[in-house]
Amino acid sequence: MKVVQTPTFAKAAKKLHANQKKDLDTAVKTIMADPSVGDKKAGELAGVLVFKFKMVKQLTLLAYSYEENVITLTLLALGSHENFYRDLKRS
Repeated sequence: MKVVQTPTFAKAAKKLHANQKKDLDTAVKTIMADPSVGDKKAGELAGVLVFKFKMVKQLTLLAYSYEENVITLTLLALGSHENFYRDLKRS
């Protein structure tokens, strides 16, 4: 499976500490094992799935899209719930 990062995701992931990156890697591996694990969004965010996980005891959201015919997982955004969906719509 090919995993692609958007610049928004890469920027957020770059700012994380080592223990946070470990939790993020675990979440990405979970998504790679079963891409349908996230919640499908509707409306303006149709086609986007959001996976919720704990990163150092804090709820974190990871937005991604999955193309089954190309077998590509695109990591779109990462962050806390505050303004997450608003920022995701803008990008």
